[in-house]
Amino acid sequence: MEIIIKADYDAMSEEAAQLVLQAWRKKNNLVLGLPTGKTPLGLYGQLVGLYERGEMDFSEVVTFNLDEYLGLDSRHPQSFAQYMDVHLFRHVNIKRENTHLLSGTPADVEEHCRAYERKIRSVGGIDVQVLGIGTDGHIAFDVPSSSLVSRTRLLTLTRETVKANAPYYEKESDVPRFCLTMGVGTILEARTVFLMASGRDKADIVARAIEGPVTASVPASALQLHPHVTFVLDEDAASKLSNTDYYRWTAENKPKAMEWLAKKTS
Repeated sequence: MEIIIKADYDAMSEEAAQLVLQAWRKKNNLVLGLPTGKTPLGLYGQLVGLYERGEMDFSEVVTFNLDEYLGLDSRHPQSFAQYMDVHLFRHVNIKRENTHLLSGTPADVEEHCRAYERKIRSVGGIDVQVLGIGTDGHIAFDVPSSSLVSRTRLLTLTRETVKANAPYYEKESDVPRFCLTMGVGTILEARTVFLMASGRDKADIVARAIEGPVTASVPASALQLHPHVTFVLDEDAASKLSNTDYYRWTAENKPKAMEWLAKKTS
C-alpha cells in the first residue's frame, strides 16, 4: 500500500492523472475502472488536458464504470452515463464501444449484473481501478455492511444518498432508491487500485480505511488486502493519519529506490 499526500485538490488530481498516464504508457489498451461524483472531476479534467496536448491517446482504452442509478436511462441528466459523457468521453477519442456502463433500465437485473462481470473477465480484467471514498467508507455504492467478497449487484441506496440527490429532482418520489454497483470483491480483482480523497470531511474515514482494522463497516478498508493500491490524498484528507512522516518519507525516496533497482538489474 502506497500513500501519496499532495498539497491540495488540484495537486491530488494531477498526481492521479499522472498515475493513469504511466499505466497507459505501459499498456495502450488499458482497461480502466472509473468512478463518478465530485472527487474525480479534477482527474477527468487533467485526462482531457493530456489528450488535447497529445500526451495520451484513448483510442484503444477500455473503460468500466462502477455503478448506476436503477430507473434512469442513459439520457437522464442525473445518470452516470451522462456524467461520464459530459466530463470525459465526449472530450477524448475513446471509442464508444469500448465504454462499458451498467444500465439503469435493464430487462433482467440479475442477468445484467452477471453479464457485466463476464464482460470484465472477457477483456482480461481491469488494469487500473480509480476510486473515491464516501464519508462512511463506501467505495462505488458498496455501503457499510457490504460483503468484502461481493460482486456486481442491486443495492438499496442509503437515506443520506436519497436526501442528497433530492434537490436535483422535481419530486422526492422521483429520486432513485436503488442502484447497480460493482462489488467489493469485483473491485479487489483489479490489478492496480488508485483511491482519491480530498477535504477535511474525509480525514476520519481515510484514517480508518488505511490504518484501522479491515471490516465490512468500512468497505474501503478492504483495500488493505490489495497488493497494489495507492491512496492519493490532499493534506486535509490526510490530516488524521498517524504515520504521515513515514508515508512522506517513502514517497520522497521512491524515485531513488527505483533508480537503484534499475542499476542493479541492468
